[in-house]
Amino acid sequence: MSTPDIIDTLAGIKPGSALDAIRAKRLQARENAQKSYLSLFEPIDAGEFSLLERAAVAAFVTGLHGESPVASFYRDKLAAAAGGAALVRTIDAEIARGKTSGPYGSFPAGPLSVENTAGLIYRVDADSKSALGPRLVAALEHAHLLVFRPRDAAAADMKALQAAGWSTTGIVTFSQLVAFLSFQLRVVSGLRTLAAVNA
Repeated sequence: MSTPDIIDTLAGIKPGSALDAIRAKRLQARENAQKSYLSLFEPIDAGEFSLLERAAVAAFVTGLHGESPVASFYRDKLAAAAGGAALVRTIDAEIARGKTSGPYGSFPAGPLSVENTAGLIYRVDADSKSALGPRLVAALEHAHLLVFRPRDAAAADMKALQAAGWSTTGIVTFSQLVAFLSFQLRVVSGLRTLAAVNA
């Protein structure tokens, strides 16, 4: 593939290293993770979810998890995207507003209800809305919901995305992107921890 393996890049894995050998034992998982990245961030057709929107959502989601090579990568990706440099400061401000810990939310009545936890219900700041536009406003609010309050997600949240101009295809791809980022953050963190332990 012309694009270097993104997880290797973010985890600092060098060819021939011990971590490279570990990843090589799960070659299909390695290849599928790279194909997921390419399909989400270098798609053949980005008509339903623009490259700029993808970079902005990725910078926001990874930034919510704190400083890391992954967050820096996607912040830089946003800055390099067409029209992205103008959004970096706004996304940074929204990350600062949206940072919290979780997960929050409520389970249906039953034994898990003892784990119900109230937490931040994030909304984009009024001053940021004009820079972001309605699609990204809705996207950031929904992404925050998926990251910190996934069990509270409801049909009304999908309707908010649709009302902001998101198509069903766009919403599916958006949800896949947020899920992929969560996976990628955990894998990279785990690999970097392994590298530090074995250093």
